[in-house]
Amino acid sequence: MIKALIFDCDGVLVDTERDAHRVGFNLAFKQFGIDAEWSVEFYAKMLLVAGGKERMTAYFDEFGWPEAQVAEHGGKAELILALHKTKTALVSDIVKDLPVRPGILRIIDEAMAAGVRLGVCTTSNPKFIDAVMDLFGPERKAAFEFVHAGDVVSKKKPDPEIYNLALETLGLPASDCMVVEDSRNGLRASHGAGIPTIITTSTYTAEEDFSEAVKVVPELGDDPVLITLEDLNALNAAAAA
Repeated sequence: MIKALIFDCDGVLVDTERDAHRVGFNLAFKQFGIDAEWSVEFYAKMLLVAGGKERMTAYFDEFGWPEAQVAEHGGKAELILALHKTKTALVSDIVKDLPVRPGILRIIDEAMAAGVRLGVCTTSNPKFIDAVMDLFGPERKAAFEFVHAGDVVSKKKPDPEIYNLALETLGLPASDCMVVEDSRNGLRASHGAGIPTIITTSTYTAEEDFSEAVKVVPELGDDPVLITLEDLNALNAAAAA
């Protein structure tokens, strides 16, 4: 039986990338007077860069920095921090109206009933993940033992550092844990830490390479149920065999 279940956030707990993060970036650009708007299609390219601050930096490096706003904020890094702070506040409000992905609340309840420890590993800002977890209700939210988010590590996914930190926090070997991810970068990170990983594909990730995953499903499911805690235990055991 697995002893810990670790979730990514974006695309796993809530399908946030298209209708929350992308919208938040565009609203922040508009507030700052920056002539940039990321379409649904273009944002797929931006998702190849992990982390919001890193994503904006990569975009401006490729397409040009807004010099007036850079000067106004005292430098490129300072502009990125200001944009990211505004974007995080906007998205934390947007996410309040988004649904939790099918099967998430059910699998959390199954894990709680079985005494399985819970955690989150995400590149998202801590304020944002806090808003996402508010959607669970107070009892489920309180059951999470840790949330490793944002800049808690020096290298973001696909580097395994954040999942290695999770193992250190839990004091468990990778073989006692299971990760739920939705992206290639996330899978590379969890697989790099040696943790068996199930993929629930999201809006932007359905066509990615998930060959290292123990299973790939469109969602955990409620009606019908696609993956139960018992299924995760079986997948974990098969991975260890």
